[in-house]
Amino acid sequence: MLLASVIGGYTLIGGLGATFYVSYFNTALIFVLILMLVVEVFYNPFENPENPFGSSESVFEFIACWKAPEEKMGNKGGSYLTFFSSGGLVFGIVNIVGNFGTVFCDQAYWQSSVAAKPLQGVWGFISGGLTWFAIPFTLATTMGLAYLGLSSAQGSPLLTEEDVMKGLAAPLVAQKLLGTTGEYAMIFLILMAVMSTGSAEVIAVSSIVIYDVYQAYICPFKPDLKDGQCILCSRYLRKQKGDEDAQLCDCKSTAKCEACASDTIARAKSTSTVKPHYTCETHKDYKEYQEHLLNYKNWCIVLCTFLSIPLCLFCWAVNLNLAWTYYFTGILISSSVVPIAVSIMWARATATGVIFGVIGGCAAGMTCWLTYASTYPGGLSLATFVQNTGEELPMLVGNIVAIGVGAVFCIVVTFITRWKMTPEIEEAEWDKTRDIDNPLSPWVAKYKGELNLDDGENFHDRPPLEIVIRKFRAAKITAYVAAVLFTLLFVCIWPGSMLSIDILDLSGFNVWTTMSRGWAFVAAAFIIIVPMYQEVKAILKQIAQNKEDKIREGENINHGENQPLKHTEVLPNRLQNQVYATKHANKQEFIFQRLRNTLARVLAISKPTQ
Repeated sequence: MLLASVIGGYTLIGGLGATFYVSYFNTALIFVLILMLVVEVFYNPFENPENPFGSSESVFEFIACWKAPEEKMGNKGGSYLTFFSSGGLVFGIVNIVGNFGTVFCDQAYWQSSVAAKPLQGVWGFISGGLTWFAIPFTLATTMGLAYLGLSSAQGSPLLTEEDVMKGLAAPLVAQKLLGTTGEYAMIFLILMAVMSTGSAEVIAVSSIVIYDVYQAYICPFKPDLKDGQCILCSRYLRKQKGDEDAQLCDCKSTAKCEACASDTIARAKSTSTVKPHYTCETHKDYKEYQEHLLNYKNWCIVLCTFLSIPLCLFCWAVNLNLAWTYYFTGILISSSVVPIAVSIMWARATATGVIFGVIGGCAAGMTCWLTYASTYPGGLSLATFVQNTGEELPMLVGNIVAIGVGAVFCIVVTFITRWKMTPEIEEAEWDKTRDIDNPLSPWVAKYKGELNLDDGENFHDRPPLEIVIRKFRAAKITAYVAAVLFTLLFVCIWPGSMLSIDILDLSGFNVWTTMSRGWAFVAAAFIIIVPMYQEVKAILKQIAQNKEDKIREGENINHGENQPLKHTEVLPNRLQNQVYATKHANKQEFIFQRLRNTLARVLAISKPTQ
């Protein structure tokens, strides 16, 4: 309850911007705690008498003496020091399928990718993925090996198989090696991870409910709007075939609208809690509509936050363990992977094909999963349901069927519903995609620097498709090449190369553990230093901008240009943040700017006077 209140509170106040900043501090703390555990297991710097390890050699000796259950796990030679493991293979396949579904279906990833510029976003996701890999790679390797070593030292397993499936191995190792410090370290590590993911998911679900469901289907701004029409004036944005003489939209961009500028100034000067109504005849209705949606979204954040509590209580009440939940995720959502991919990359894709792929794949996966699980002793009875459905083979079959059938259904139904595809139809489909825009903050204005464009007179003025493709070709090629190379590396080359080794000896074990530790140290340095450097750089840039504004204001006063705001179009510093918030409808950009300005003022005040 307390955790839900904290997550909902800062997400409600700060929005997406707050989740970015909180995620940075949480991630930095997570990596510090991971490194603390790694150092304790492999180095034992304080010579803790409760720690039987202290080097890779000692960990290896303990594990080499501990025999794996060969029939249950399928480990070659009954050793934990081999990659020949049928259980490991099943987990790897389910992990790949489930994580594909997680990434493609997680709205938090899409929000982050949309908020970033194309090239920077591509490199951000690449570096973020490589950094994240240190968490399952290093943490799982370290804590898993330490658990096996401690069990070997004791002569019997420290936990039952059921407790291991609940994810209790890592907390137990931390408690055994570090005592109370280890217990608090694991508590904070889990809390930081849950806060980062929880806040992102709460705001993601709220955005889907409000903007993708409520705004699109329940209460649209203009219910009778047709494809290609302006959402502000209902006129067509471009000439239509067969109706070349129709009057086209001439709505001005907010950056060029004098009435919007007057509204911005009036609302910035207002000290009342209730701001003045918009007066711009073109944009006022849509601006007020967006403000209502933002208010509804805030309430939805509160609702989604507290609905997570009964969901967690339900999972606990029916005794769903961590492994069951992890495996089941792929069956539930992996059927969406191919439909989502083709919806944004394939002009031929139709809504019918995408829907059939998602629903058909999920239904097929569920059916095969439950059918296979029913063949185990006890079937699908209430007493054995969680146990039988959580077995590896039913989960494996369900995951593969879900993602495979989803892909087949989507492609086949798409060809059935749209067999003929001409270049004209394809261009029209991409035009529909490019028409998806926010008239208050059009995408052309956001990317005019990358596209070398001037401010357009109308908000829907946009460059030809060829220019956009040419300018963003580098980002596209980088994404494709990185996706292919890293998929081959992590799915094929790396696992395949490890199969060339029968059972690891001491040198091979040292190479593997050293690689995992090195990955963690490099990832920790990157994730802590690089974002901090970028933010400090942005703050210094803001300080320089504030100085220029102050000098400009002083020059205006000295030259007697102390005229009303609407004549000089210069706002004092005390109004700049409020104008920024009004001019940029995006609440998250406002949060970023406010924090940067605050830090800039703190740095400026703290500097000694010359």
